[in-house]
Amino acid sequence: MPAPQSVSQLFAIDSLLTSEELAIQETVRRFGADKIRPHIAEWFEEGKLPARELAKELGQLGVLGMHLEGYGCAGLNATSYGLACLELEAVDSGIRSLVSVQGSLAMFAIHNWGSEDQKNEWLPKMAAGEAIGCFGLTEPDFGSNPGGMRTNAKKDGSDWVLNGTKMWITNGSIADVAIVWARTDDGVRGFVVPTDTPGFSAPEIKAKLSLRASVTSELVLENVRLPESAELPKAKGLRGPLSCLNEARFGIIFGALGAARDCLETAISYAQDRDVFDKPLAAYQLTQAKLADMALELGKGQLLAIHLSRLKEKGEVASEQVSTGKLNNVREAIAIARECRTILGANGITLEYPVIRHANNLESVLTYEGTSEVHQLVIGQALTGQAAFR
Repeated sequence: MPAPQSVSQLFAIDSLLTSEELAIQETVRRFGADKIRPHIAEWFEEGKLPARELAKELGQLGVLGMHLEGYGCAGLNATSYGLACLELEAVDSGIRSLVSVQGSLAMFAIHNWGSEDQKNEWLPKMAAGEAIGCFGLTEPDFGSNPGGMRTNAKKDGSDWVLNGTKMWITNGSIADVAIVWARTDDGVRGFVVPTDTPGFSAPEIKAKLSLRASVTSELVLENVRLPESAELPKAKGLRGPLSCLNEARFGIIFGALGAARDCLETAISYAQDRDVFDKPLAAYQLTQAKLADMALELGKGQLLAIHLSRLKEKGEVASEQVSTGKLNNVREAIAIARECRTILGANGITLEYPVIRHANNLESVLTYEGTSEVHQLVIGQALTGQAAFR
């Protein structure tokens, strides 16, 4: 009887990766196994995360802003970053979210749209995990339609004065710096806001049933006065924040597959060990049919992710292609998590196994950084040339 294969072996995924990329993936996998996995169920159950301590360890690992060039960042390629996201989310979506928000939202905004002074002040500290960033775009009444934002910035002499509220902000309560997007008389602009600025507060959102091992907050800005130098000078209009979201979505394309892989590996191991009617659950045709179907979707998702990362490395990936990856891979990941839960039966709803935790987390991943419906409309517009958002 042949030895069992992993999905990566079934699809020969490693043959598509360089030795450096495989080494980075293995390094992040070991870090997750040694430093996070032993504690993650407890953190999820208690709704807490030692984010500051973890950020410093992630900074030492080199994954914070790892795809950015200079300013203390590793400057690695898109595939390496994607594989790191996959391995982090294989442990928990909340860990990947911390890294994504730090590197692909807050750091990317400063790196891509900021001044040299802003880059030099913040990026080295953020890459090292010594400073934590958050990204304030979503508002209580405006998620999929950021153009409707009410947060505003008014000029007062040479200063800016910001007022408004942001919602569902990862890292908000522990952040040292917030990238806040606000409406001005000249359109939407971005601002680098130190969180110790008077008038800024970030109450944490409690009672979550998803992403419990993650800090989620509201941002409240009440007459927050900033110098003119706080504005991101190169960001004009919604193009700035939307480019950051596209970066974060790319990480999710890989990350969601990590959660799916962990669920599938757990289900396979469980089915092999669990005896039902005097033989292993894995020996039944219905179980194998479920496993085969899930392996197909996971493998196809990995191939899609790598294809998109190679396009990104050549500077050729389009936003609708990123939407395609996010829509497909998260949708399939949550379907895999739910199906794996059925294989584990009642054990599948306990934190002794990671499956229900991944499933709950993926409910958030399904809707943040663009809901499935929004990504369907992005793809629909690409196919038809017709915008159907209104």
